[in-house]
Amino acid sequence: MFICIATMYIDTSKSVQRGKTYYRHLFRESYREDGKVKHRTLANLSSLPDKVIAAMKLALKHKDDLSALVNVTNIEAAQGMRIGAVFCLQAIAVRLGLVKALGTDRQGKLALWQVLARLIDQGSRLSAVRLAERHGVCDILGLDTFHEDHLYANLSWLSENQEMIEKRLFKQRYGAAPPKLFLYDVTSSYLEGTCNAFGAFGYNRDGKKGKQQIVVGLLADSEGVPVSVRVFDGNTQDVKTVGDQISALVKRFGVQEVIFVGDRGMLKQPQLNLLEDHRFHYITAITKSQIRKLLKDGVFQMELFDEDLGEIEYEGIRYVFRRNPQRAEEVSANRSDKLKNLQRLLDQKNVYLAGHGRSKAEVAVNKVVAYTRKLKLQGWIEVGVNERRLTLQFNRQASDEASRLDGCYVIKTDLPAGDISAGMIHDRYKDLAQVEWAFRTFKQGHLDIHPTFVQTKASTQGHVFVIMLAYLLERELYRCWQNLDITVAEGIDELGSLRGVDITIGDVTCQKVPRPVGLSEKLLQAAGVRLPNVLPLKQIHVATRKKLTDGRKRIRHQQLTQKTSQN
Repeated sequence: MFICIATMYIDTSKSVQRGKTYYRHLFRESYREDGKVKHRTLANLSSLPDKVIAAMKLALKHKDDLSALVNVTNIEAAQGMRIGAVFCLQAIAVRLGLVKALGTDRQGKLALWQVLARLIDQGSRLSAVRLAERHGVCDILGLDTFHEDHLYANLSWLSENQEMIEKRLFKQRYGAAPPKLFLYDVTSSYLEGTCNAFGAFGYNRDGKKGKQQIVVGLLADSEGVPVSVRVFDGNTQDVKTVGDQISALVKRFGVQEVIFVGDRGMLKQPQLNLLEDHRFHYITAITKSQIRKLLKDGVFQMELFDEDLGEIEYEGIRYVFRRNPQRAEEVSANRSDKLKNLQRLLDQKNVYLAGHGRSKAEVAVNKVVAYTRKLKLQGWIEVGVNERRLTLQFNRQASDEASRLDGCYVIKTDLPAGDISAGMIHDRYKDLAQVEWAFRTFKQGHLDIHPTFVQTKASTQGHVFVIMLAYLLERELYRCWQNLDITVAEGIDELGSLRGVDITIGDVTCQKVPRPVGLSEKLLQAAGVRLPNVLPLKQIHVATRKKLTDGRKRIRHQQLTQKTSQN
């Protein structure tokens, strides 16, 4: 669907109430959508003085040739605020239903700006205010002035209203036909400080030793579109987060038919029982140790991995078998690298023991053994010592046993064979990669969840929710711009360079939007967005709390100085 804006105008109407005449001025645009001419209101200008309305009508009348206004009065032009990125992102937010879900009151608009600011330039709430000093946020979003404390308070508002917002987005996206398949995964994000209410030491996926962390659980549909996100204490086990999302599906979204897809460490027997209680189905995988046990018990046969997709049913559960040759090579190469690193450490310890006669061989052995466990090689490698020289002993049988499952995995489900094929089971489980991609964007892209800059549970939950909402917009922009050989971050930066022109006619100022050219034009066209010709100029300036305080001090100082001089 492509929207082309044709005309912008001010619609003036008059009404009489109790003998008093009132005028309503609506800033509107007419546009063509799918071959039909439609109209929509951009702003209510009724509060503006009559002379401002007159000036804006004049500017709209001569929008293509402002020089025609020279004979009317003096005209001055000045560089205005950056408008391209904010306007484009707001249009995308409207299209996805985010603006409607957040609401149009002040808190909803502040929340929208936090989402847009995350995409424009990742940073703290203070950074978002400084960003608003350069971008036409108030004019485009219809906001009054704000500072960083308002944004921090807005994070708590987002946390309090998250369920309602998620429910609205869910209804807008799916309507009366909600999806049946949901993907769920968990990640963690380390913290720089120790004051976050969720912060705790746990299984660290970032490899940051000595850092507290938070745990984040993301629920998405089959296409990887997030529907819900939750923050948990940093020491929360993955399996302990599942119940929260199952409850969300039942209570918040009201779905009754669900296929829950989770990783092998996510869905253990208590979680499977919970899914069964709600009559939900599941698709997950089993661990290597479980595979080995079932092979040992004769339930599985290695020949099943030789098929493209092997399948058996055992005790009412379907098992789908797959061997990935590429993954098998990667595992084998990784094992060889581990052995080389272990041998290198062993050689270093032997050199040290040979040169330091008073050193203890037992200490060196313990360090090598610990490294062996870290590499997960302890099952088929033993560390020995012979006259102060360390040795490695290989269990060839254990090594062969471990390597024969390289690249092998088994997916299990309780879905009947008549409902879904083995191929579809495999594909749906591999869809979890879309959630992993989302997490990479959360943690490594320009949406970077780290650092959090917040401490309370409410503000942390709000912060993560902002990132989820920003990711929804980023997905849409990626879809629109994927053929332009440009990243989403680069595209937003390009649009961020588009500025308005403040046109002053006498003592009245309006904001003219220049026609975009080059890459900016291509980006807007690909996104299905056209900038308006004119934007209302509210002349509201955003500043940080410190600047506002300093400004008030200067004004007060000037007032006192004037009063003193008069006396």
